Amino acid sequence: MTPNEPVGSFALVLHSHLPWLAHHGSWPVGEEWLYQSWSGSYLPVFRVLEQLASEGRTDLVTLGMTPVLASQLDDPYCLSQFETWMGFWVERANQLASHPDDAKRTVGQYEAKGARECVDIFGSEWASGGSSIVRRLSDSHAIELLSGPATHPFQPLLDDEIASFALAVGRNDTQLRTGCLPTGIWAPECGYRPGLEETYAAAGVGHFMVDGPTLLHVGRSTADAWTIGDTDVVAFGRDLGVTYRVWSPRKGYPGGAWYRDFHTFEYDSGIRPSRVTSTRTPSESKAPYEPLAARAAVEADARDFVDVVRRRLTDLRAERNGKPGLVVVGYDTELFGHWWHEGPMWLDRVLRLLPEAGVKVTTLGSAISDGAVAGSASPRNSSWGSGKDWSVWAGDAVTGMVEDNDGLMRNWRKLIDDAVHSGLATTRSEVLDQLARNALLALSSDWAFMVSKDSAAQYARDRHRQHHRNFVRLANAVRGAVDGRHENWATAVHIAGEQRRTDGPFGHLDGRLLGAALGGMR
Repeated sequence: MTPNEPVGSFALVLHSHLPWLAHHGSWPVGEEWLYQSWSGSYLPVFRVLEQLASEGRTDLVTLGMTPVLASQLDDPYCLSQFETWMGFWVERANQLASHPDDAKRTVGQYEAKGARECVDIFGSEWASGGSSIVRRLSDSHAIELLSGPATHPFQPLLDDEIASFALAVGRNDTQLRTGCLPTGIWAPECGYRPGLEETYAAAGVGHFMVDGPTLLHVGRSTADAWTIGDTDVVAFGRDLGVTYRVWSPRKGYPGGAWYRDFHTFEYDSGIRPSRVTSTRTPSESKAPYEPLAARAAVEADARDFVDVVRRRLTDLRAERNGKPGLVVVGYDTELFGHWWHEGPMWLDRVLRLLPEAGVKVTTLGSAISDGAVAGSASPRNSSWGSGKDWSVWAGDAVTGMVEDNDGLMRNWRKLIDDAVHSGLATTRSEVLDQLARNALLALSSDWAFMVSKDSAAQYARDRHRQHHRNFVRLANAVRGAVDGRHENWATAVHIAGEQRRTDGPFGHLDGRLLGAALGGMR
């Protein structure tokens, strides 16, 4: 290795995703979830990336932005409600800033300053939506953007045609919002089954990500990229040893003693006043949050992570007879800021320190261009969920949900095929478009995940049932029209308009495209 040659390459993949939350409750899970993530993660993380981009830095991160999240960050209703939410946030922080208790008052002053900064950032950069910011970062090559299926379904459980339809809707949405059609996608939940690569290839997808064990179980290293099956579609695998330095709930950095505790709230304001102290300390005994001490912990942990990456790349180089390797890590964007308050500061320091340590920071697409593909692989069923299998989305806890989804897909396929042959789908229809929206929202992977993980499980069950009821109600009206009861079409038009007012993402969506996927449109 020459003195100026990097020891290897590092690719950070951020997966930005929330399910469709607009118009579906406010507290504690619905829109509150969106606005907390927006203020805590999206505003500060994008600010970090924009600052680094302004310095001429490129290939910083591979940014997955699910279409269902992007649609909410551009939605006029969500933009207006978020602005209102931030106003209340400032007021709550100001109240805590005048608290008689010194520690709470200090946290309140810190919170108020951060809230005002977010209000300013939103007003100057986000008021017309998030897509312009994503496009600017993409155009400057600061990020590689990943698209994906529209509502983040667990693709291994979808029919091929419906998987193709969901992917087409999502990628078209990304292109309309950002002006580019990314080659790469984020495969929801890193879910894979043999044959999905054929769907990807047919759609023009060039690369995606799986979890590390997916490749390791078939004798392939995560230090390289691999074409999958008989296609040219490339898969990257997460390096779990490095990823878990952050991600581990027991040993990861966010559990550090000086970081802000996510689970402890000041009762009157709803603001988090405490530091972690220890993972065993009960909420009522946690020490007050100290921002300056937390900042020092960020610096120490950023340097530790850079050391971990460099050691891993050095070991890989030795194992590979001098050939440099690649370390890929992947995290939910919402970890940085929303869950781990100091996460955006940590990201900034890591992205600055890695090049200084002789590590090449890259993106998945650039890694391919640099020769990361080492051969082919034929993985088995997998995901990044518990057990690295499908149990989170298809296990005993969600058997009924899986059966509901299977029935919906059969019903939808049959109904669209019949609508095409009856002549109801010769022109674009708001009815078939809304039917598709209902189906895609029902098939979101989030509902099963939340039930299996017992995280706001009742909310997830309610959302699953609601989207299925909406689908069935509209489908029944369409069925009547297909069967010749023409008055049912007027009923279907009314229902579709009513449903779109609350469940209306993807305005470009053309419900007839499923008919094309099924071979009904010739």
